[in-house]
Amino acid sequence: MAFLWNLLFSPKPSPPPPPSPLLRTPWREITWGDNREALQYLKEFQPQNEEANHIRVLLYGPVGVGKSSLINSVNTVLQGRMTNKALASSTTSDQSFTKIYQTYKIKKEGRGNFYPFVFNDIMGLEDGDGRGVRTDDIILALKGRVKDGYKFNPSSPLSDGDPGYNSSPSISDRVHVLVCIYSANAPQMKPSVLQKMREIREAASELGIPQLAILSHVDAACGDTEKNLRNVYKSKHLKKKMGDFSSSLGIPMNCILPVKNYSHETQLNSDVTTLILSALRLMVDFGDDYTDTL
Repeated sequence: MAFLWNLLFSPKPSPPPPPSPLLRTPWREITWGDNREALQYLKEFQPQNEEANHIRVLLYGPVGVGKSSLINSVNTVLQGRMTNKALASSTTSDQSFTKIYQTYKIKKEGRGNFYPFVFNDIMGLEDGDGRGVRTDDIILALKGRVKDGYKFNPSSPLSDGDPGYNSSPSISDRVHVLVCIYSANAPQMKPSVLQKMREIREAASELGIPQLAILSHVDAACGDTEKNLRNVYKSKHLKKKMGDFSSSLGIPMNCILPVKNYSHETQLNSDVTTLILSALRLMVDFGDDYTDTL
């Protein structure tokens, strides 16, 4: 009887606690806090190939993933103050905010000086045909055949003889590193968008252009990272996101970098800056290695 009583009325053991969303140790090492060495490296950087006036970085990806915001964030970090150079859209939309192929230079200290690397922002990739930037136009941009200021036309590709077509591109006109940007907070990528991205990757690979990927909005995608950005390489969720992204697009994990763009901040944050500089330095180094082969 006592046994039955104990079985019915004794307190049940507490369920085991849920597994931690964080790894005990980060899966990738990064030095937080002191960004002086990285900033100095970029200030002193010069392309190995003297015929290349700069390293050209082309950003591409679906609509609303933070391409323009990344340019703003890089400019903010290098200027040491908040800036808004690339006119990023603050609204989420399935239509691209950027319409024009535009080169963004970043000023250095001193009058008339610029860093020897530039960014090109392009219209976002959209679901379906006749929407967003055409893969044909991005492939032409890789070859340096799209003139600055060209307005993208989703229904008609750029072709030889058009005013926006560059028939004799220089080494500096060509793209030296291709960077795919995808949001960690985005739903699963549409098959048609993924196919367009694969076509662009294949074209860049045939040209020998090095490629990197940026996983943006890591704070919005993971509460633990939002609380403390230094959890970015401890987050199991973000590691899986990067692994899934790597598998779907074929970009190696060591070429995918998580970034939080400056968005709501009004002052610089050293941890936000650390991730941006980590990505920027790889972009510049990869692009420089490529220009040295041209």
